Amino acid sequence: MLAPRRPKAAMETLHLSKAFTLIEPGPVILVTTHDGHKPNVMTITWTMVMDFAATFAITTGPWNHSYTALRDMKECVISIPTVDLIDTVIGVGTCSGKDTDKFGKFDLTPVKAKHVQAPLIKECLANIECRVVDIIEPHNIIVLSGVAAYFDSTRTEQRTLHAVGDGTFIVDGDILDRKTMMQSKLPAGL
Repeated sequence: MLAPRRPKAAMETLHLSKAFTLIEPGPVILVTTHDGHKPNVMTITWTMVMDFAATFAITTGPWNHSYTALRDMKECVISIPTVDLIDTVIGVGTCSGKDTDKFGKFDLTPVKAKHVQAPLIKECLANIECRVVDIIEPHNIIVLSGVAAYFDSTRTEQRTLHAVGDGTFIVDGDILDRKTMMQSKLPAGL
């Protein structure tokens, strides 16, 4: 039987070398930006972990209002919502920041980040402050380098969402521990 996760202190600092573990399962994410005037948030389902360091990629382009802020400001926050936020995640993804204050409309709490102007989202399980290091235009891939990561272990709900792509979602289930078996492939300290 799997042991339940026990809550700890809210939004404690997570060692950056472990930040990839927050995205490895491929959850639906919220990406916050700031264009120098106001924050925005968008839903992204196309993500990729690029290495054991905090290097990630997302796919987005000029069709998303936040793209200009990503391109010009070269920073963002990856926020990882949980299943209890599914309607918020869908709502954020189905309207534009061009004419909507998504933080206000969806009752999301922006939290000042330490290294970037884009805010963390208080209601999310985890947040990763990132800098844009490359934009691969023919594929609309934004390569991000994490500079700080946070995890709220006090949240009762910690299951993340995975988009199927057809309007349905899969929710995390049981955790199967095979760390011993995979030890030769894992970075030290995990």
